[in-house]
Amino acid sequence: MDLVNLERLNAGRRARKAVMLVTDMERGTDRVIVEGGPVDAALSEAVAATFRSGKSGTCEIDEARYFLNVHLPPPHIVIIGAVHISQVLAQMAALAGFDVRIIDPRTAFATPERFAGIDLVADWPVDVLKDRPLDAYTAVVAVTHDPKIDDFPIAEALRTGCFYVGALGSRKTHGSRLERLRMEGFSDGELARINGPIGLNIGASSPAEIAVAILGQIIQALRSRDVTSPKGD
Repeated sequence: MDLVNLERLNAGRRARKAVMLVTDMERGTDRVIVEGGPVDAALSEAVAATFRSGKSGTCEIDEARYFLNVHLPPPHIVIIGAVHISQVLAQMAALAGFDVRIIDPRTAFATPERFAGIDLVADWPVDVLKDRPLDAYTAVVAVTHDPKIDDFPIAEALRTGCFYVGALGSRKTHGSRLERLRMEGFSDGELARINGPIGLNIGASSPAEIAVAILGQIIQALRSRDVTSPKGD
């Protein structure tokens, strides 16, 4: 591997960017592609599919063989609210390979006993996210029903381009949420990115079933995300 390409690859990984080393197996040359960056038209479909799946592999295009070695940042799920749904969702998400963090300033809910082994922060999201910001490979799940807690991380998720944004609540609750966010300057197009009511429509009713619906929707968003648009720094 070219040393310049190795440095680009490592720099991208340090910055939590999805990067790919494309090697021409006939010529022995390689190059680095960043998700959302320019791609040769002939390779664009294969590169996009590889970024979405996160699985490296070979492809043959115009009688040339390429090895696509992809490196995705470990996807994060930030759950706002230490509620019953969060208890189940955190465990399932960890099993599915996600890094999970729970934020809730309500110390009666955010206790180590209820979330053993989970990254739990009993503080306000506005303070926590200053030190540990969101990014394009983060999903935000807001489940407190309290605008004072939920609204800031939802707005921050829209600003930073998180691949998934979901919020618990009825359609009436979600309508009120959208009005508050419009007053902060968000467009209807930006607000359309919020999944509310949250989760896939599978008729879920119990906290465990709702957690399944949420995790399914997060995985769907991760694997179908737009890999052609530039990601923010």
